[in-house]
Amino acid sequence: MLEEASTFLLLGSVVGLLAGLLGVGGGLIIVPVLVTIFISQGIDSQITMHLALGTSLASILITSISSVISHHKKHAVVWHQVFKLSPGILFGAWCGGILASQLNSAILKPLFAIFELLVAAYMLYGNKPKAHYTTPSLLNFNLSGSVIGFISSIVGIGGGTMSVPWLMWHGNSIHKAIATSAAIGFPIALAGSISYLYSGWQYARLPEYSLGFIYLPALFGIIVTSVLFAPFGAALAHHLNIEKLKKLFAYLLIMLAAYLLFS
Repeated sequence: MLEEASTFLLLGSVVGLLAGLLGVGGGLIIVPVLVTIFISQGIDSQITMHLALGTSLASILITSISSVISHHKKHAVVWHQVFKLSPGILFGAWCGGILASQLNSAILKPLFAIFELLVAAYMLYGNKPKAHYTTPSLLNFNLSGSVIGFISSIVGIGGGTMSVPWLMWHGNSIHKAIATSAAIGFPIALAGSISYLYSGWQYARLPEYSLGFIYLPALFGIIVTSVLFAPFGAALAHHLNIEKLKKLFAYLLIMLAAYLLFS
């Protein structure tokens, strides 16, 4: 139990740092680590991915608040874009969580791994989006928000891997895109975590200390340190070479994806 608690705390510190530094909620790391822990605990293999996804989104809900406060103090969050994207994001994230809850872990596991590999490939070889500076229509905001929320909820992430390129494409600098993406992570995590809580509420073989598909010991452990490290990551984001850090992060994602595919 002590070893697991230490792992949750360490995981939270990494997640908080990434949330502030790269504008991602850390779900791409949280999910495979939690799956490994849940398997070692002997939790029903049918729901290891569901618990990991739901817990990931619930932790991002708290992490994003701390990160957004730090970015907001630097006047980097483009709030009007956050508000326009949020309705679609809430709808998409809810639908994504409900759909994922109906799928078996044997399907969600490779699906998540493939998504990680795609993210890693984009970070390594994708071109930086070129801003075209046109104002998106309300339909664009709603459709884009729905897609970002839907995919993010299925794979248990804060959406930064999709929202940052979208925001840069629509005229934001890398630092404003990261800051705004952190704010977008809140409605994604809110609707997504509630959908996993709702879907798992009646499941008969949940481990002790679970609320639906949210595992509270992992959630609290991650939150404790992620909230402390998110402001530190946000401060570093304005001073470090983000592109080089993203490449290192991409290699880590490849290793985690390989583990999920072949374990």
